[in-house]
Amino acid sequence: MPPSPDATPRRILIVDDSSLIREAAKLALATIRGWEVLTASSGEEGLARASADQPDAVLLDVVMPGLDGVAVAQRLAAGADTRAIPVVMLTAADGAEDRQRLGELPVAGIIGKPFALDSLATQLAVLVGWEQP
Repeated sequence: MPPSPDATPRRILIVDDSSLIREAAKLALATIRGWEVLTASSGEEGLARASADQPDAVLLDVVMPGLDGVAVAQRLAAGADTRAIPVVMLTAADGAEDRQRLGELPVAGIIGKPFALDSLATQLAVLVGWEQP
């Protein structure tokens, strides 16, 4: 299926310590929507890329060694140059308690793992307000 480019191409930063998740999400977003996708393999790298590259949104893994997604989301929200970037959490921890804890973060929403490749871009666009559900 050829990409269906958006009227406004987007730049998305994927921060996940799993190369498989990064590549699958990158493929889905770039192929289906034609979005530019940047990646980072750690929380520290994700913070640096978000600040330097100013993506339109960040897909952020919750559980990572070192600086985890919760800390990264909080730092992005506190940063003068990153606070306006919407963050969507990616998590395999999908229980009610996990969703409540993540819901208290300054994030646009949560996408559970495993995610469907064919709907990832739509889920992201809806959560950050680029499209209606």
